[in-house]
Amino acid sequence: MRTRRTLPALAVTAALALTTLTACADDSSSSAGSSGGSGGGTKVKIMVGGLDKVIYMPAMLSQQLGYFKAEGLDVTLMSEPAGVDATTALVSGDVQGAVGFYDHTLDLQTKKKYVESVVQFAQAPGEVEVVSDKAAADITSAKDFKGKKLGVTGLGSSTDFLTKYLAVSNGLQISDFTPVAAGAGQTFIAAMQQGAIQGGMTTDPTVAQILDKGIGKVLYDMRTPEGSRQALGGLYPSSSLYMNTDWVNGHKDTVQKLANAFVKTLGWMSTHTPEEIAAKMPADYAQGGAQLYAASIKATLPMFTTDGVMPPDGPATVERVLKAFNPNLKNATVDLEKTYTTEFVKNAR
Repeated sequence: MRTRRTLPALAVTAALALTTLTACADDSSSSAGSSGGSGGGTKVKIMVGGLDKVIYMPAMLSQQLGYFKAEGLDVTLMSEPAGVDATTALVSGDVQGAVGFYDHTLDLQTKKKYVESVVQFAQAPGEVEVVSDKAAADITSAKDFKGKKLGVTGLGSSTDFLTKYLAVSNGLQISDFTPVAAGAGQTFIAAMQQGAIQGGMTTDPTVAQILDKGIGKVLYDMRTPEGSRQALGGLYPSSSLYMNTDWVNGHKDTVQKLANAFVKTLGWMSTHTPEEIAAKMPADYAQGGAQLYAASIKATLPMFTTDGVMPPDGPATVERVLKAFNPNLKNATVDLEKTYTTEFVKNAR
């Protein structure tokens, strides 16, 4: 039987993650940023599954560029270590929106909770399966996951989902390996250095730091559409702004303003260099140094959409991947049209 393990240090990390700080986010690993505005405008709270993760960069970048304020919004950005935690905050009503992976909307629908992506940031996961330098000879593909301890941001997170898919699509059972909740950033890096995990799935800037330190190697790179197709068989829409459907229907004006801001940010990202983007982000997000941070942004940029629109075949790919291992979805009928909307991004200025 597989056992589920959580690193002791993560209890402290998780406790810190809910702290709301200033717009510049004083602690990039467990930070939360306030809107940085004057308190005017429509107030919206958004929980992000890791504000300093490059895959969720549009959230803080929209704040830094002043696009929320320009729409008359007073947005408070908060941070949790993993997207699954952001989803929990949304469903419980603690926040009005969550920035995390689109795949949670399908999982929630099987539990009779209707949540939809209103702005699709990305068309590929942006995730990388890395293996420890010490274990690289023993793990050359997902077929070698058997008996290994593999890091994920959190149990039930999208990194957990994707790791399970890689395993089962390579002939293993999900009970053949042990998922370890290793968070991201320094907790993930420490777990790898200390041998608590032999490999794991993470994102930039953690990936860039692992490679720079020479403590791990890339096994699967899903930061580009091509990498997504190779590993998952198609485009896999991932990071997005998703919200409770009832709230969206009752606050369309506010949702449209959020879509306006995020679509403008995605367009800005597509016309600026990684160095220019890095310069707009809080300085403490570049824990490995400005040059390494810019490099991590460059490696991840191909995952992002330029207009916030859901890729046409993306939802079907996500459903196929989740049904490969998720018992909740395997025999369930999911109405994919209820898991996202393009109404607001297509009307965005």
